[in-house]
Amino acid sequence: MSAAVRPYAAVDLGASSGRVMVGRVGPDSLELTEVHRFPNRPVRVPEGLRWDILGLYAGVLDGLRAAGDGPASVGVDSWAVDYGLLDADGALLGNPVHYRDRRTEGVAEKVWASVPAEELYAATGLQYAPFNTLYQLTAARGTAQLAQAGRLLLIPDLLTYWLTGEQGTELTNASTTQLIDPRTRDWSHTVAERLDIDLSLFAPLRQPGDPAGELRPEVLEETGLAGPVPVTAVGSHDTASAVAAVPATDERFAYICTGTWSLAGLELDAPVLTEESRAANFTNELGLDGTVRYLRNIMGLWLLQECVRAWGDPDLGALLLEAAKVPALRSVVDAGDAAFLAPGRMPERIAEACRVSGQPVPGSPAEITRCILDSLALAHRGAVEDAQRLAGRSVDVVHIVGGGTRNALLCQLTADACGLPVVAGPTEAAALGNVLVQAGVRGQAGGLAGMRRLLTRTQLLTRYEPRGGTRRWEAARARLARD
Repeated sequence: MSAAVRPYAAVDLGASSGRVMVGRVGPDSLELTEVHRFPNRPVRVPEGLRWDILGLYAGVLDGLRAAGDGPASVGVDSWAVDYGLLDADGALLGNPVHYRDRRTEGVAEKVWASVPAEELYAATGLQYAPFNTLYQLTAARGTAQLAQAGRLLLIPDLLTYWLTGEQGTELTNASTTQLIDPRTRDWSHTVAERLDIDLSLFAPLRQPGDPAGELRPEVLEETGLAGPVPVTAVGSHDTASAVAAVPATDERFAYICTGTWSLAGLELDAPVLTEESRAANFTNELGLDGTVRYLRNIMGLWLLQECVRAWGDPDLGALLLEAAKVPALRSVVDAGDAAFLAPGRMPERIAEACRVSGQPVPGSPAEITRCILDSLALAHRGAVEDAQRLAGRSVDVVHIVGGGTRNALLCQLTADACGLPVVAGPTEAAALGNVLVQAGVRGQAGGLAGMRRLLTRTQLLTRYEPRGGTRRWEAARARLARD
């Protein structure tokens, strides 16, 4: 390996699996290798749905052991909003609650009684989602765990703490708590005070690129790595890392980070905090280099994942080939509807939504799959159009990154729906963004613009041109609005 090429270990945790990737970065090279993948299986216990955080940490240690040959740094990213509570001695108080747990049902109304939704959005810029950390903390008020807690650490910060013994709260993920002011990029003390949330529970804020400690001696022994191995704060919200890895050549782009969720929007220099933006359910999350991720959360490939699970895990490639033969836009559902948030019986729920809205009811797996993909493409179109209008910025191209890049039918349908070219790739965007932040701290890749130039030169990208005009998509959206 050339002396100019350095390895970095990226711990990248998704809602259904985790992985440890090794990225090797050189002046004109960027290679990513998966060294360990492990399942992320939430567990339903009598008190509700919980993350198996110890199983995840074991997977992280196994992955670092497999990384070998001395990474120059380690970074951790994961999904947002969820957290672990520590007691005064730093010990974990129970398994973290899963964001799909039902404890936040009806909580938003209690919050809005103290801080109306309009004021909350004007202060934090975050879209309403029932699982935002603010609502979770409100639901937890009065519980024994919260009463005993001396510290709250978001999931990637919790794992970083176990690796290093040092506590911090990384900013891009903190911005999903609905307790950060996106203008100051600091805590919103006014919101916290009005809702009686103790901000001292949170560790000091960190920026992407800040040092987060070194692997503890016990971790070095467990993994066989030779120390010291620094740990670097990255864009620890996986979407922040994924957006950083969008291979854009200028600012006139929209992005869709695809996976369990679709996060669709624009990268801006300042938040959009208008009432119109709130009504459209757009969020202002923080990104790298002072940017704002202005986006809408869409249910994403969760809909298809749940159907495939219900069908006994058929061959996905064959299913997509059959779905491509189904007539387009025969039936569509609202891919942002919270009715699809919970697991279980997804094929029946999608069929029922079509029946209630007076559309043809999809019956076969291929028909339901086509309904899902058409609906996602339609939701992508809506988010991209609305983001441009609300932010006052036009785009020339849509970048799709993440797991959905493997789904050629979804990428093509998104190009058709948006009436814009789609550039798909990279697939492992979150891990690449994680690696590039670490490399940038060490004088490689540069800032956000430099990272994107390196990605454009080194990653496999596929371009999809729009076909057939957008009139039928406009009609489908109008039909869905009437329903």
